[in-house]
Amino acid sequence: MAQSTDNLVKAVQAHARANYNEGGWDMIVEAYEPSEIAELIEGATTEAEAIAKVSTIVGIRDDRRQGAINAGL
Repeated sequence: MAQSTDNLVKAVQAHARANYNEGGWDMIVEAYEPSEIAELIEGATTEAEAIAKVSTIVGIRDDRRQGAINAGL
């Protein structure tokens, strides 16, 4: 059964808080409004799908951040 977007956003936010120090999830906690998370998870119907969609984006952004840190930027 598909969940509401609000519930999926809340699930992503809870996952982000629980994994704050892991792989860039802090960016979701600190920089994303619920409406922005809703855009990222468009098309997801389950919590797992929503988290997976955001995880992909978080991973890319964290890789870029780590590259900048390693380059001394």
